[in-house]
Amino acid sequence: MTNVIVFITVLLSIIAFYNKEVMNKLIFNPYMITEHRQWYRFITSGFIHADWLHLAVNMLVLWSFGNVVERYYNGIFEEKGYFYYSLLYIGGLVISITPSYKRNLHNPGYNALGASGAVAAVLFAAILFRPLDKIYLYGIIGLPGIFLGLAYLAYSYYMDKKGGGIINHDAHFWGAVFGVLFTVLLKPSIFLHFLDQLTSF
Repeated sequence: MTNVIVFITVLLSIIAFYNKEVMNKLIFNPYMITEHRQWYRFITSGFIHADWLHLAVNMLVLWSFGNVVERYYNGIFEEKGYFYYSLLYIGGLVISITPSYKRNLHNPGYNALGASGAVAAVLFAAILFRPLDKIYLYGIIGLPGIFLGLAYLAYSYYMDKKGGGIINHDAHFWGAVFGVLFTVLLKPSIFLHFLDQLTSF
């Protein structure tokens, strides 16, 4: 499933890079959603990106952690694993940008794009399963996932307050919250296992 999502996202992002009309039709714009009932933008905006770096970072993180979460989901939920994983990803897309939608209902100039909210949902689900596994920054600096995750949220908060650009940094926070809550609600014992790992640190 992760590999399929990566493939579709790369393909649509490349098309949007070279065709602004496609980008304008797929991008997240609360005003267009409200005025023209274009609800599909909640989903399609997560499959296009601002530039090559934005695309590469999101897809690298998704590919790295999505396959891990997918294995856990399949192991825990068996035949429902792929279905729940799909809900985790799509739910992360929609839930993470809902606060931005509500804030910008009447702002035709507001646009956002990228899979960051869904990727954050997957990343934080991975941290929930293995909070002390090291994540390497630039392949050099290794930090336990729980610490790097918290630093990532602090950075997203700062960038959201700073504003500017069409990357929705607020989506990182809400995507992370959704990823954790969704996974725990599916199987509450996962949270107890998470706490056990932290107390053994």
